[in-house]
Amino acid sequence: MRAVFAIPGDMDRRTGGFIYEATVLRTLRALGHDIAHLRLPDGFPDPSPVEIAATFDLLDRVPANVPILLDGFVPGTVDPDGLARLAAPLVPIIHHPLGLETGLPPDRAAFLLANEAASLRHATRIVVPSPHTARILAAEFGVPTARITVAPPGFEAPGGPRRPVTPPLILSVGLLAERKGHDVLIAALSRIADLDWKARIVGAAHDSVLVDALAAQMRAAGLSDRIVLTGELDAAALRTTYAEASIFALATRYEGYGIVFGEAMGWGLPIVGCAVGAVPDTVGDAGLLVPPDDPDAFAGALRRLITDAPARNALSAAAARAGAALPRWRDTARVIAAAVDEAVEEVRGGRGPA
Repeated sequence: MRAVFAIPGDMDRRTGGFIYEATVLRTLRALGHDIAHLRLPDGFPDPSPVEIAATFDLLDRVPANVPILLDGFVPGTVDPDGLARLAAPLVPIIHHPLGLETGLPPDRAAFLLANEAASLRHATRIVVPSPHTARILAAEFGVPTARITVAPPGFEAPGGPRRPVTPPLILSVGLLAERKGHDVLIAALSRIADLDWKARIVGAAHDSVLVDALAAQMRAAGLSDRIVLTGELDAAALRTTYAEASIFALATRYEGYGIVFGEAMGWGLPIVGCAVGAVPDTVGDAGLLVPPDDPDAFAGALRRLITDAPARNALSAAAARAGAALPRWRDTARVIAAAVDEAVEEVRGGRGPA
């Protein structure tokens, strides 16, 4: 297979979508496919007019017989008519619709949802990481299910045995952004301050105002010595942190998949999360899921896992079983390669998008 993978900016950023795309690109190459990396401007998902023009200039240069795997930030933010004019078959990877991001102004969310729906009409195939995102695109964006390929992210076996520390470590991993619900986690932890625990929140700062607010929230709750905002960790440090943890907790307000939940299950960590988006499908019986934005319910689930060893051990065993059954990155890459091949055949046969 020959294709171009168009990704904005630094594809090695440590967020779920970029981890997915960068790993798929490298795995496709390892499988023998001819995949060129086309670096798009950095500004997505909020590109300037100049960056949008530069993006189309780059995409226009791709030959008509070379399909484009397209990062999911692009369809929602560029001119759909510009995508319609491209000669190459388009295969966007939609992790979750941009307009569903938490905290967007209503007019911005409405624009992104309408623009993405219009853009996806010009895709030959669409790759999504979960059945949940497939259902959203079909039901709310009018995408025919036959044009959607579900390719869940892959996972590799943990880098070593677990070594839980004392007091028990509650680990949360996720970009420091409003959607990840770290404020809810901190509020929940303040409700179980009578118990013995430590917590680490791992993730790069997306919004400095939010980071300051989280730090202030921790100080106000008297938890600054028990909760650490570690920032982004490299792969080795993150493996060590997973190995030391006893519980994984993420109060996310929405996920199109949630790679970190799969990572936690791979380590056999019992999970506390929220019943939103793709999280129930991803976590299954490996965790306790509560309503979003409910610190009391989240605290109750954490308290149960800290104080009830049999319940914690049962969920840990369920997580380990689920983690062992997750696909590997080669499985993901093979599914995507098949979707690209199908896109090429559809265009050749005159069955591409209208």
